[in-house]
Amino acid sequence: MAVLKGVLVFLHILAALGVIATVLLQSGKSAGLSGSIAGGAEVLFGKKKGLDELFEKMTVVAVILFMILSLVLALIF
Repeated sequence: MAVLKGVLVFLHILAALGVIATVLLQSGKSAGLSGSIAGGAEVLFGKKKGLDELFEKMTVVAVILFMILSLVLALIF
C-alpha cells in the first residue's frame, strides 16, 4: 500500500507540474500597450493558432488528471 501511495504522489506532482507548464506556455490575450504591439506583429506574421489549441488540450488533460489524483489521494490518506 505504501508503494501505491508513493506512485500516486509522484504522478500527482507530475500532473501539477504539467498544469503549470502548459498554462505558462499558452499565449496571452494581448491586453494593454504590449497587446497592441503584439497584435500588429500577429497581423504581419500570423498567429500560431494550432500550437495554442494543442496547449489548451494538454492543459485540460493535465487538470483532469490532477483533479482525479487529488480525489484519490484524499480518499487514501
